[in-house]
Amino acid sequence: MSIFNKVTKSFQWGQHKVTLETGEIARQASGAVLVDIEGTVVLCTVVASKSAKPGQDFFPLTVDYIEKTYAAGKIPGSFFKREAKPSELETLTSRLIDRPIRPLFPEGFLNEVHVVIHTVSLNPEVDPDMAAMIGSSAALAISGIPFAGPIGAARVGYINGEYVLNPGQTQRKESLLDLVVAGTEAAVLMVESEAKQLSEDIMLGAVVFGHEQGNIAINAIHELVRDAGKPVWDWKPAAKDEAFIARVTDAAEEKIRAAYQIRSKQARTHALRDATASVMASLKESGDVDSAKVESLLFDIEAKIVRSQILSGEPRIDGRDTRTVRPIEIRTGALPRTHGSALFTRGETQALVITTLGTERDAQRIDALMGEYEDRFMFHYNMPPFATGEVGRMGSTKRREVGHGRLAKRALLGVLPTKEEFPYTMRVVSEITESNGSSSMASVCGGCLSLMDAGVPMKAHVAGIAMGLIKDGNRFAVLTDILGDEDHLGDMDFKVAGTTNGITALQMDIKIQGITREIMQVALAQAKEARMHILGKMQEAMSTANTEVSTFAPKLYTMKINPDKIRDVIGKGGAVIRALTEETGCQINIEEDGTITIAATDNAKADVAKKRIEQITAEVEIGKVYEGPVTKILDFGALINLLPGKDGLLHISQIAHERVEKVTDYLSEGQIVKVKVLETDEKGRVKLSMKALLDRPAGAPPEREQRDQRDQRFGGQRDQQPRGDQYRDQQPRGDQQNRGDQQPRGDQQNRGDQQPRGDQQNRGDQQPRGDQQNRGDLQPRGDQQNRGDQQPRGDQQNRGDQGRGDQQFRGEQQQRDGQQSRSEPQQPREEREPREPQQTPVDDRG
Repeated sequence: MSIFNKVTKSFQWGQHKVTLETGEIARQASGAVLVDIEGTVVLCTVVASKSAKPGQDFFPLTVDYIEKTYAAGKIPGSFFKREAKPSELETLTSRLIDRPIRPLFPEGFLNEVHVVIHTVSLNPEVDPDMAAMIGSSAALAISGIPFAGPIGAARVGYINGEYVLNPGQTQRKESLLDLVVAGTEAAVLMVESEAKQLSEDIMLGAVVFGHEQGNIAINAIHELVRDAGKPVWDWKPAAKDEAFIARVTDAAEEKIRAAYQIRSKQARTHALRDATASVMASLKESGDVDSAKVESLLFDIEAKIVRSQILSGEPRIDGRDTRTVRPIEIRTGALPRTHGSALFTRGETQALVITTLGTERDAQRIDALMGEYEDRFMFHYNMPPFATGEVGRMGSTKRREVGHGRLAKRALLGVLPTKEEFPYTMRVVSEITESNGSSSMASVCGGCLSLMDAGVPMKAHVAGIAMGLIKDGNRFAVLTDILGDEDHLGDMDFKVAGTTNGITALQMDIKIQGITREIMQVALAQAKEARMHILGKMQEAMSTANTEVSTFAPKLYTMKINPDKIRDVIGKGGAVIRALTEETGCQINIEEDGTITIAATDNAKADVAKKRIEQITAEVEIGKVYEGPVTKILDFGALINLLPGKDGLLHISQIAHERVEKVTDYLSEGQIVKVKVLETDEKGRVKLSMKALLDRPAGAPPEREQRDQRDQRFGGQRDQQPRGDQYRDQQPRGDQQNRGDQQPRGDQQNRGDQQPRGDQQNRGDQQPRGDQQNRGDLQPRGDQQNRGDQQPRGDQQNRGDQGRGDQQFRGEQQQRDGQQSRSEPQQPREEREPREPQQTPVDDRG
C-alpha cells in the first residue's frame, strides 16, 4: 500500500491535455498541486499563517514565481552556477498571478499568505505562466484557506481573424494579439495584453473568449477540491465595534469631507494628515487606541465620501466630471545633449522621458528559460519618492516599476520600425517627476514623443489613458483619467493605450470580485474618446518624427557583402576588423548574411571604414584598370597589388611593346604602376598588362610581325596559321578517293610541268633545292596540273598516305621573295606504306 494519497484530474484544454495532481509532493504545505501541460510541469504551493500579526493593517500576500534552469536542460550561466535574483520575466509572472487572486481573499483577513511556484520541466511551445496561474488557483482552492476562488486563466491570440487558445511561441509570431485574462466563473478580474492596433470590439471579444475558456479549468479544479480538498478554515472577521466606529466617524467625517473639497493634491494631502492627527489626539485622550484600527476606519470614511459624491453625480475630487482629461502640456527636446527627450505633463502627473540610440552591440542579451534572444528595445520606468512629495529610501528596482515599464513597452512595440528600417538599439527611460494618477500612461505618451524626437520613424502616435470604476450594487461610474486617490479608493484600474487606428496595450486590475461585459464595454468606449483627445495634443506638439538623428547619436551605415567575404573582413584572429576599428574609430558589426553595420559619430570616419571594407571585399573585374604597388619581382614578371589581399601577375611579355630582357630594367618593388586586367582563371589567378595601356611606338612593327621575327630567332614558326586557314580559295578535292583505295606514289604520273625531282627545274622565284635527293620511290604525277595560284608549303610534311600532288616535299622552306634556300642537307624520306583512312571518333557516352 502506498504512503501517498495521490489524486489526479485531467482535462482537454484546446489543443493541450492538462493534468492536475496532488497528494504526493510537498504534502506539508497548506496546498500543493503539480500541473502538467504537454511536458511543461510546474509545482504550485501555498502556505498561510494561522493568525495575523498584532497591529498589522494590510494583507501580507507574497507570490514568488521561480524558474529552474534544469527544467530546460540548462546550467545557470552565472559565476556561481546557481539561480540568483529573479529575472524580469519571473517578476512579471509573479505580478500576473498576484493581481487576480488578491481581491478574492476576504476583507479583514490579514494572515500572511505565501504562494510559491516552481517551473520544473519545460516544453518550449507551452508557456509555464498559464500552468502557474491554474496551479496557484488549485493549490489555494484545496488548502482550506479563506479564498473566494478558484480562478481560471487563459492566453488568447488572434490569427487570421480567429481567436486562438494558448498559442505557443511559434504561433504567436503570426498573432496580432497576446492577451492574458483571468477571472472567476462569474466575472473577469485581470487582463494583460499587447496588440497591433486592434479595435475595441476585437479586444472585448478576446476578453470574453478567454474568460469562457478559463471556466474549463475552473470546472476541473472543482473536481479536484471534491476529492482532495482540505477542511475550510473556521475563520471569521472580527466583530465590528459599532460604538468605536461611531466615535471615530463623529470626530473625523466633517474634517475629511472638507479636505476632499480641496482641488490641489498637496494641500488636500496635508489637510487629510491634519484630520488624522486631530482624530488620533482626541481618541487618545480617552485612553489607548489601536492606531492601525483607527487608520482603517478613516480609510473607510474617505472611501464612502468620495464614492458617494461620484455616484450621485457631484464633481470629482479635483472638480472634473467623469469624462474630462486633465490639462496637458508637452515639450520635446527638453534636454540638450540627449539623443531624444520629452516632458509630458497631464495635470499633476509628469514624466521626463529620455531616448538613447545605440548599436547592435547595445542590445540586451537575455538568457531566458524558453531560449536565448536579444532585445533591441528597452523601456525602464523609475519613480523616486519625491514624485509624491514623500520621504523614502532609494533601492533596487521594485516590482511595481518593472510592471509599469513593461506595460509602456507593450504599448509602443506595435508601432516601432523594423530592424531593416531603423537598425538602432533603443532604450527609453521614464523618470516620473510628479505623480497623481497614471504615471505609466504618461510614460507611454512621453515615450512616443521622445522616440520621435530622437529620429525614430514611428508608424503612428501612441497615447495612453487610465480609467477608474466606482461600483455600488447595480450603480457604477467609469472615470476618465483617474487621480491617485480615485485609484486608491475605487474598484478598478483600467489602462488602455493605442493609436487612432486601434489598441496596442490593455491592462485591467479589479479590486472587487469581477466586472461585467457591460462595464468593460463602457470603459473601452470612454477610453477611446480620451485617447483621441490626447493624440490630438501630441500631434499638435510634434506631428512627425525628426528626419535626422541627434548629432550626439551614432550614425549607422549599412552595407551588404558576399557572405563568403566575411572571413576576409574579420581576418585571422580578428586582426583585420580590429585594426580597422582602431584606425577609423568606428564600431563595426557583421551579421551572418553579410550585412555590415558601421556606427560612427563622424561621417568622414564612416566613409573611410566603408571604403576599406569595399576594397577588402571587391572582386577583380576583367578589362578594368587598377593602380597598385609592385609587391614582388620575379624572373618572368612581377606581382602587382590590385586590392587589399589581392595580387595579379604581370608577365614579362606584358610590360612593354619592345622586348624586355630583364624585369628590373622596367620595374622595382614598391613602384606604383597602372595595369589592365586581361583575364582571371577559375582559381582566382589574375593576368595583367602594362603595355595594353601604352601607345605603340611610331614605326614599330605590328605585334604579329614581332612574333614572327621572334619565332625565327628561336628556330620555329609558332605563329603560322593552321592548315585550314591556308589556301582559302582552293576548291574541295572531290576527285580524291578514299585513302585505303589510293595507290602508292610510285604509280603516279608526272605532273606535266614538273621534272623528276633529281633534275627539277627552278620554279621562277624559287632557288633550286640542291640539298634534296630525288625520291626514287615516287613517280611524277602527270595526271595533275600545276596550280599556279598556290605557293609552296614548306611547313607541311608530305603525307605518304595522301596523293596530294599540289604539295611540296617537306624541307627547309624557301624564302618567298627570292631568298636563298638554306644549305643544310636533308636526307630523303623513307618510303611509307599507305595508311588506312582515319576514322571519325564516335562518342558513345549517350
